[in-house]
Amino acid sequence: MEQEPKIARSSILRVVEACLGLGARRATFYQHPRQIVRATRRWKPRKGERTVELLMTFGKPNYRERRFISACQKAGEPFPVRKLQLEWFKSKTRRPR
Repeated sequence: MEQEPKIARSSILRVVEACLGLGARRATFYQHPRQIVRATRRWKPRKGERTVELLMTFGKPNYRERRFISACQKAGEPFPVRKLQLEWFKSKTRRPR
């Protein structure tokens, strides 16, 4: 049985900085085909907000991330993937009347 790769501290720092500094909702770092590091901001930022809550996830990728990993492997992208995958908060859109 193969041993799982260890989580690099630099990958944790990168995803946290992406959520806090760039304002992303979710930042995912692909360290290994079977190991991801993800930080998710729990609430949409408000003007007077004083606290920030981040949910850190380490471990196996979910179904969407597994599809992305297989696409990276087909394209010949080496692991760890250099770029973070970012997801942003959805903006409010008003329906036309």
